[in-house]
Amino acid sequence: MQEEDPITAATTITPYQDGPLLVRGDFALVTPDGQRIDARRGTVALCRCGKSAVKPFCDGTHKAIKFRAAPHREP
Repeated sequence: MQEEDPITAATTITPYQDGPLLVRGDFALVTPDGQRIDARRGTVALCRCGKSAVKPFCDGTHKAIKFRAAPHREP
């Protein structure tokens, strides 16, 4: 399977070390039951630590709780 060049992909998702997932491009956020979540912009930071007060968006709480993400593994 050939990977898309992230520069030309419609959407890119960048996991920041011990921080949020940064989503850029043309995307839709939806709840598990299919309700649309208004992202309001073309780039959003999504919470990975689970402690944000504005989930699914990041509010920086990961810094206060010293969140550590699992190491990235190549497939």
